Amino acid sequence: MYVRNEKRTAQLRAAIKKGPVALPGAINALTGKAVEQAGFEGIYLSGAVLANSVGGVPDIGLMTLSEAQQHAASVANVTTIPIVMDADTGFGASPECVARTVYELENAGVSGIHLEDQEFPKRCGHLAGKTLVPVEEFCEKLQAAKQAKGDPDFLLIARTDARGVSGYDDAVERAHQYLAAGADAIFPEALQGREEFARFAQDVPAILLANMTEFGKTPFLTVSEFGEMGYDIVIFPVTLQRVLMHSAIEVLKEIKSSGTQKAFVDRMQTRQELYDMLGYEVPAPTHDAAAEGDVE
Repeated sequence: MYVRNEKRTAQLRAAIKKGPVALPGAINALTGKAVEQAGFEGIYLSGAVLANSVGGVPDIGLMTLSEAQQHAASVANVTTIPIVMDADTGFGASPECVARTVYELENAGVSGIHLEDQEFPKRCGHLAGKTLVPVEEFCEKLQAAKQAKGDPDFLLIARTDARGVSGYDDAVERAHQYLAAGADAIFPEALQGREEFARFAQDVPAILLANMTEFGKTPFLTVSEFGEMGYDIVIFPVTLQRVLMHSAIEVLKEIKSSGTQKAFVDRMQTRQELYDMLGYEVPAPTHDAAAEGDVE
């Protein structure tokens, strides 16, 4: 099932040229398969989801490169489409740490990453209280990341959180310096309003990523609307986690109060639907097994 990363990175570059590319955020390998089977051209792996769903901790830089690599590999091993991953601040302050991050995640099957210009410990991009590293320091990280790429098509995305810290103009200035340092694309985090997204696309003519997250600064815009403004990639980083966690909490309340999950059966993926997703062909039951009834 595993597809070599070189093929995936080429697929990602080709999809961007046709754009815009929608990347729903997978929670794990199974939801990664669901994203692919739903017909999307790529998968996104969020640092928030890695922290929340895999680690059970807030998104404040607590997860390690090894945990990120294992998470990415589990998704890559059961899918064939490109994966773009959130690499936070590079899992370390030095350019050497960033270079190793690129090496490990590219070898795990990831086709692109984004690095952010926040100081460690980082915060969610749509929260207050962020601080930025100096431009020169982040450019050194980007240069190291570019040199570490094994495949020239591997997409190196520079995320800037400047809009919520030092203002729009600084975000634009930083974006240009990041491109000059070796970034292939820019991710302007927490822009405010349709007009600002459109203005940024005019001010920074490059491959651009838009974050269509919920409960943040970004207004609800469609993938095609982002594309019309000049954005090539649109991520939905935590959407699946939020929907699935809401459903999980509701069924837990039902089991606790009524002692049965029966009211939720029509909202469940069936056993056969799961087997079909996994490509698992169940052998016909023997006479004894049929007599004893279906078992897990």
